[in-house]
Amino acid sequence: MTAADDAWGHASELRRQVEAVEPGRRADLLARTAQDLRATIVRTVAGAGIGHLGGDLSVIDILTTLYFGVLRVRPDEPGWADRDRLILSKGHSAVSLYAVLARAGFMPEGLLQQFACPLSPLGAHPNRRKVPGVEANTGALGHGLPFGVGCALAARMDGSSRRVFVVLGDGELQEGSNWEAAMLAGHRRLVQLTAVVDRNGLQQGARTEDTNRLEPLADKWRSFGWEVEKVDGHDHGALLAVLTRSPADRPRCVLARTVKGKGVSFMEGRAEWHHRVPVLAQVEAALKELAG
Repeated sequence: MTAADDAWGHASELRRQVEAVEPGRRADLLARTAQDLRATIVRTVAGAGIGHLGGDLSVIDILTTLYFGVLRVRPDEPGWADRDRLILSKGHSAVSLYAVLARAGFMPEGLLQQFACPLSPLGAHPNRRKVPGVEANTGALGHGLPFGVGCALAARMDGSSRRVFVVLGDGELQEGSNWEAAMLAGHRRLVQLTAVVDRNGLQQGARTEDTNRLEPLADKWRSFGWEVEKVDGHDHGALLAVLTRSPADRPRCVLARTVKGKGVSFMEGRAEWHHRVPVLAQVEAALKELAG
C-alpha cells in the first residue's frame, strides 16, 4: 500500500465514522479532528515562516465539518464530475485548506512540510493546477463567490445534483464583486449554492466594523434574496445541522461567528495575528495549549 493509499484509507475511515455515529458523537469526532489540525497548522506556518494563522485557526472548524461531514467528494478521484465544489475564497488561509485536504487523503500529509518552499505546489495561496482538491485559484479577495455562482449555474445546466460551497472571509465582503454575485444568485434562485462567512470580525490591522462597517450583515444577504442562518462557527453540531439541511427555494448564507486565532489564547481576537508568525517559544506554548 502506498502512502497515498494509506492516507485515503484513513480519510475514508474517518468519514465513515462521522456518518455512522449519532449526532452528538459526530460533532465530538469532528471537534477532535479540527483541534488536531490546529496543531498541524501552527507547525506548518512556523516551519515555513509565512502564513495567516489567525484566519486559519478561525476557519478550520468550518472546513473540517464540510470535508468530513458534508461534502460529496472522492479524494482518490478528485476530478469526479458530480463532486460537490468547495471554494475557499479567503485564499490567504491556504494552510487550513491544505491541512484538511491532506487529512482527507487528497495528498500525503508529509507534503505540508514543503509549504511555501521554492517550487512547492503548496503556495501561499491555493492553485487548482497544482493541488488536488483545490477548485479555484483564490487570494484576490472578492472572486470566490462569483466563481461559485458560475459553478452553481453550470450544475443546473448540467442537470447535476452537485452542490457548491463558498467559504468567505468577512473582511472580503467589503469587495463589491461579492454583492454583484449575490444579486445574480438570488435572482436565479441557486438552491445548490451555499456561502459560509467566517465572521471573526477582524481583518488585516483592525476590526471589520472600524474599517468599513458590514452590519446589518444578515439583512444585506436577505435583501439579495438569500436564506440566512446564524451559527457558532466553532460548534460542529450546529454547523452540521445547517450545512446538511436542504434550503427551501433560494441560495443560503451561513454567518458563522468565529474567533480569530481560535484555540490559542494569546492569538484569540488579536488583529496582529492576521499574518504574524510565532517564534519558537510561542509555537511550543501554542502546541501545549492545543494538546491540552
